Formats: sequence, C-alpha cells, structure tokens
Amino acid sequence: MSANERSFMQRIWDFFCSLKLTISLLITLAITSIIGTIIPQFPNIDERYWGTISPTKKALYEQLGFFDMYHSWWFLALLALFTVNLIACSIKRLPHVFTFVSTPATILSEAQQKIFPARDLKLTGSLEENKQCLVNLLSKEFAAPVVTQVDHHYHLFAQKTPWCRLGVYVVHFSIVVIFVGAIIGSLFGYKGFVAIVEGETVNAIQARNGKTIPLGFEVRCDQFTVSFYDAPGGGGPSKMPKEFKSIVTLTENGREVPGYKHARLIVNEPLTYKGITFYQSSYGQANDPAAFFFAVRNRENGKVEQVTLRPGAQTRLTDGRSVSIVDLTDEPGEGLAATLQVTGAGEPQFFKVYKEQPSLDELRGDRLVFTFTGTDARMYTGLQVAKDPGVWVVWIGCIMMCLGLCIAFFMSHKRVWIVLSPGHARVFGNASKNQPAFQAEFEALVEKLHSQNI
Repeated sequence: MSANERSFMQRIWDFFCSLKLTISLLITLAITSIIGTIIPQFPNIDERYWGTISPTKKALYEQLGFFDMYHSWWFLALLALFTVNLIACSIKRLPHVFTFVSTPATILSEAQQKIFPARDLKLTGSLEENKQCLVNLLSKEFAAPVVTQVDHHYHLFAQKTPWCRLGVYVVHFSIVVIFVGAIIGSLFGYKGFVAIVEGETVNAIQARNGKTIPLGFEVRCDQFTVSFYDAPGGGGPSKMPKEFKSIVTLTENGREVPGYKHARLIVNEPLTYKGITFYQSSYGQANDPAAFFFAVRNRENGKVEQVTLRPGAQTRLTDGRSVSIVDLTDEPGEGLAATLQVTGAGEPQFFKVYKEQPSLDELRGDRLVFTFTGTDARMYTGLQVAKDPGVWVVWIGCIMMCLGLCIAFFMSHKRVWIVLSPGHARVFGNASKNQPAFQAEFEALVEKLHSQNI
C-alpha cells in the first residue's frame, strides 16, 4: 500500500474516531427527534391534520419520511453512523486502557512520586521484616500487594477495582447494543392497527405503511365492554371512559390456543403471543345494520310509545307523523347520538337525541319527547399491534448501560504504592475519581500502618 493510500485510510479512520463527529451526530439526532415529536407519526395521525397542511408539504413530508421518522432510512443511517463512531472510538482507546488495567505500573517513577500525595513512615525492624509486615497489613486493610525489588529497595503496589476504568466502554457497548436492537426491530418488526367487531375474527392487520400483514393465527373478539367515571354531583355516569376491555380468543389451525381463550385486553395490560403484542387503544360502534330503540312520551296524555328505528327507514308514530334516523355520531365527551327527522303536516323537524343525556330532549318543547333507550348495534375494539424482535436486545443494552453507568460513576480505581528502604517507608496513593473520599481512606490506611510500630 502506497503512502498516499495509507494517508487516505488514516484520514477515514480519524474521521470515524473524531469527537467532533460524535457531537455532531448527537446534535443531529436530538434535532430530528424534535421533528418526530412535532409532526404526527403513523398510525396516530388525526384525519383533521391533513386539512392543516398543503398537498405540496404533505408530499414533501412523505418523501422525507417525516410521518414515520423513526423508521426512515436516513434516521436509521444516523444511528448506524453513530454506532460505527462509537465502535471506532472504543477500538482506538480501549487497548491503552486495557493495558493500563492489566499491566499496572508496580514501580512508581520519580516523576509520579512528585505528583501523588505521600506520607512517611519511620521503621525500626530489618528490611525483610518490615517488608513482610507491610505486605500483611496491606493485604488485610487494602489489597494484596505486588512486591518488586529494585536495588536495595522494595516497591509494594496494591490496587482495588482496576476494571472499573472499563465502565465507560460498557456504556459505549450498551449504546451499540441498543441501536442494533432498534435497527433489528425496525427492519424485521412492524406496528399496525386492527379493528375487530364483537363476534368477528381477523387474521391480518394493517401496518402503518398501509400494507396488510398476516398474523399467522386468528383473533376473535368475544366481547367488548366500557365503563365510565361518575359525573360530578352524582348525576350518573360521565362521558369519560374509566375502563374499556376486550375479551378475545386466539385460534391457530382451527384450534383454540391454550391459555388464550377469553383472554383479557385492557389499557396498560397488553396481550402477547408469538412475539406479537396487542394493546387496547380505542373502541367504537360498528357500521353494520342495527336497530335503535326510543321511548316516545306524549306530554299531553303522558302515554309512552316504544319505537324501533333503523337507518334509512321511516316509522309512523301514533300521532300520524313519521320519524327516521338521518345520522348517527359517537363523539368523545358526547357519546352515542342519533339525529332524527320528524315529518308531518308542517316543516320537517331535525334534532339530536343523546343516549347518555335522556332528559335533554325535554328542552325542545315539542309535544313528543324522545328518549334514546338503547341499541343492538355491536361495538368494535381497536387494537394497536406491534412486533419487535429487537426488544430483548434493547433490554439487554439498557441493563448493560445501567451497569456501566454505576461502574463509571460510583466506582474508582484506587492504587497504593509503598517505597520501602532500610529504616524508612514512603506511602503514595491515587484514585481515578472522588479524590476527597479516597484521601480520607488513604489517611486512615497510613494511620493504621503507623500505629503498628513497625
């Protein structure tokens, strides 16, 4: 390889090892994450949002992947580049740190002796006796020392937790593991949505990109129920759902899956099978033909007539007029409501009757008061569906990161040297971090050595 080729490869290597690249990537990832927070992401985009942006902007956002940013090619490329940057930085610096940990400096140089804090001990015994005594004391009070003889001197070296210097590399590796898990989940997993009407079965979902993905098994909604909080002042149930719950059964190859018959799906209590997780996310009324029941009270004589209405059909009332349903809505905060049309001799009347507010039609002032009593319409349950084969890789990376952070921040590499000569010893100490705490420990160790009256 020529000098120019080596120079070019060295520049490439220096680029990937650059701290500037690390900072630039972190800033870029932070900015793009803000974009993903501001712009709605699939599949949670309200249809009304499309009316707030122009078709040109919508097309541009789709091309850039802004509506599914965390799965876009360029965001994954940023993660991959950051991963390579971390690996390159670790490869460049780790050998030096590993050598420092595995082959420590057991003999303190004169330059280091001028830097590290030191304490002097006066000794009375012979050189060999003092050496053995100091070895025993260090082993008991600090750590077993390495003894090295240099001319007529002994150098005693002891250390604690030298491997904690590798904690930062555990954090680096954990970030790489998390990114790998995220990329695995993005490439081989999916997120989607499915709506299942009570009593019906589905075997596929619609992914956020619009594709239909088969599940490999069937999900049947046996029952859906919803309960509401009580209204303030004891006025009956409010419009705020307290809990909505689906009872589902999973079947595979025509047989019910053991343990998944009439399984519960509740908000914050998902259901997982074969790595696919179902989350309870929404509900509503199915758009299938249904009957709606009303009680019609005549203000003049107090008689109550029970009426069954179906969308698109008219029903004649006892006073000769006809009534029909022209619209049905089920809005958050309002509940199920039917827009009725009453026709007779005069102009047609249009008004809404709310199922959860039975006395509201009293205010209309007509001689007939309508009360929405119920329906045989079925409900549907809306389920978010996610498959993420990289989730366990991410969890392993998170555990590794917590471990690495604890090592990096709460543990330190502590070292003690004793330079022993006839009748005299000098004790040196150093710690990689938290020097005040180590200084107190070092002073206590010197005091114990001094108190032995060697």
